[in-house]
Amino acid sequence: MNETVSTVLRDDFPDRSVAELFDVGPSWNGANETVGVEFADGDRAFCKIAIDGDGTRIARERAVLRYVAAERPVRAPAVLAGDRNGSPPYLVTAPVAGRELLDVWNATEGSRERSTATDTDPGNRRASGDTAPVDTRITCDDGGPARGALLRRVGRTLAALHAERFDSHGEIADLSESDRAGDGGSTPSPDAAVPDAAVPELAVDSAPWPDVLRSTIERTREIGTSERLADHYAAVVDCVESNRDRLTGARAALLHGDVAMPNLFVDDDGIAAIDWELAHVGDPARDLVRAEDQLLNGFDSTGPKRYAAALYDGYRERAGGLPSGFAERRPVYEVVRMLGRSGFLDQWATYLDEPIDALADRAEAELQSRLDAV
Repeated sequence: MNETVSTVLRDDFPDRSVAELFDVGPSWNGANETVGVEFADGDRAFCKIAIDGDGTRIARERAVLRYVAAERPVRAPAVLAGDRNGSPPYLVTAPVAGRELLDVWNATEGSRERSTATDTDPGNRRASGDTAPVDTRITCDDGGPARGALLRRVGRTLAALHAERFDSHGEIADLSESDRAGDGGSTPSPDAAVPDAAVPELAVDSAPWPDVLRSTIERTREIGTSERLADHYAAVVDCVESNRDRLTGARAALLHGDVAMPNLFVDDDGIAAIDWELAHVGDPARDLVRAEDQLLNGFDSTGPKRYAAALYDGYRERAGGLPSGFAERRPVYEVVRMLGRSGFLDQWATYLDEPIDALADRAEAELQSRLDAV
């Protein structure tokens, strides 16, 4: 990986010397590797490599980052360079300002444990790809009102993102004329003023929402690391198909697709989000259900209800209410979320230090329970 990243940096940043490459923290994405870069002048960047050779995710993330940087519904990293057709495909992004949400969360009053990543230097940011889950034994103890306030901010940020509406659901395509990002690979900073004429379009390959949802299920399988419960994918797809009428009619909004604590950074100006490769245009209710799960829940445990309530309260403050049809479609999205367990069962077994057979049995029972609730 270091040799590959060094080659990328030499080609795209010929006038900048690299002081070191550093690890960026855990990721459960079996298709990507991300490496931190520190240049000799002290600036930092993150280089994501598609180790499976598939440049689709790189193209999708680059297109979304350019769009978000211009439209700014939320703050996101600036694209520094990228090549979807590289060998391998890659994307280089700048850091975002702020502290990782998990660090801020664990530093709140009442937390019994602390994160080891406490560096507050905004340039020293982890970029963890498709993130490992937060340990609910650490994050869901009593942290007082400060944690509720953090979750309300996340809810407002999600609502701001979901205000980016589209005529139809669909997958995000890359409309770049070149496989390199502009002049020298640079694009405007998310905080830079962008003239209206320069705002990039976000190309969407339109499709019915149930079909887009099925595509996201296939992407989960692509990046998953365990086939132990491979039959769960078919069961989830069957659930989506049998509920097409329930899913049809949801409004179309820009979704992040991976709202986890390591992917959110907090400062006085708001919340920035990294890792947009799972972004798509779909039902905002799906993003909100996934956010609650990734932020607060464990393998088969749920966080305190007051925390989920704070997340939803923040969303309502910004959006005026929850997405239309939220309660009706939520059970389907909770079935889909099971693949975040089933597709990464080996990772969960290591993470929780539990026998994989026991986790498989529990996942089987939980999936059936969720299917029965639809």
